[in-house]
Amino acid sequence: MNHGIALLIALAFLAYALCTRRLGRTVLTGPLLFAALGFALGPAGLHWIDFGADPASGHGLHDGPLFLLAEITLVLVLFTDAASTDLGTLARVRSIPARMLLVGLPLAVALGTLGAAFIFPALSIWEAALLAAILAPTDAALSQPVIDNEAVPSRIRAAITTESGVNDGLALPAVLLFAALAAGANEQGAAGWAGFVTQQLVFGPLAGALIGGGGGWLIQRAWNAGWMDEWAEGLAALTIALSAFLLAETLHGNGFLAAFVGGLAMARMLGKRCRYAYEFQQSEAHILVLGTFFLVGALMLPAAAEHLTWWCAVYALFALTAMRMVPIALSLLGTRLDPATVAFLGWFGPRGLASVLFALIILERADVPNEAPLLAAIALTVALSIVAHGVSAAPLARRFGRAHRDAS
Repeated sequence: MNHGIALLIALAFLAYALCTRRLGRTVLTGPLLFAALGFALGPAGLHWIDFGADPASGHGLHDGPLFLLAEITLVLVLFTDAASTDLGTLARVRSIPARMLLVGLPLAVALGTLGAAFIFPALSIWEAALLAAILAPTDAALSQPVIDNEAVPSRIRAAITTESGVNDGLALPAVLLFAALAAGANEQGAAGWAGFVTQQLVFGPLAGALIGGGGGWLIQRAWNAGWMDEWAEGLAALTIALSAFLLAETLHGNGFLAAFVGGLAMARMLGKRCRYAYEFQQSEAHILVLGTFFLVGALMLPAAAEHLTWWCAVYALFALTAMRMVPIALSLLGTRLDPATVAFLGWFGPRGLASVLFALIILERADVPNEAPLLAAIALTVALSIVAHGVSAAPLARRFGRAHRDAS
């Protein structure tokens, strides 16, 4: 990629930054714009950028810039999501987000597994479960017009924000487990994949708890002693996130799970939400997210297009509707929410960053036999979600806000 194209991409980020408020009143979201720009400039469009990816084979996804950016982004997003989570909200078992996370998410994985097994009979049951688990987490970036619209009742906006901030971390153990089972069922004995899963799910959280809890304790002590400047909280938080990831990988645990647990442990030790984590989500993380969507359009979508079938489209539509909306409706039984609110919460479960990152990283690390159709189904689901949820977010938020103006 030459300097001229890099300048064009930089100017696109600048133009988006200058127009964010104006774009917030339209159906054009950041992920939609940058995915479209990446697709237009990439090998499937003008071919102005080429990172060495081969759309026919998918080469370049696992060892190119998209994978590297995905790995860094996932570590920081998981950590900051966890560090900025209001644990008190999750502790209230009758709260909306707690129900959506603890009841709706497992039901979505179960329903998605059944749907995948029926639509793709060539998949093993573990591959079907892996596909469902990768597509279960939601992405707040695609619902930003809803979250930012103050006409929408605050508890509904908080529910969407909390759910999307935590469900990627909660889904990760299931993704790791099903990936190991999908790969081990064909190539390893029971002892082989059981040992791998144990290392991933035990050593990862242990490393995260150790580094996150210890780091939070050190930050608290340094702050109370007057040794630490306020701006240095960000430096310390990023160091803790990367250290948790690296320690887990050194111990052959899962670094991404360590990053999420590390964020929770640091926030717990600090006794409050990490202010820097929230600010990071609004600035630096947003750049990483948009950059990832740009590379998704440039690399992932063209690679997946080679393996698309009508059945992928059927599953994508199923994943964005019944797989999400039915479990959410069941999880909210007894909350006395009106049907419109339940439908609103069910619809605004867009698939985006977490699904992309899980797909790239898990399919690279685990030798899953039917990788190509899984990647195609995930990429198409995310692409349709970028369009459908991006276009519907602002108008539906305005309509829902007017109808529930008196709600709080």
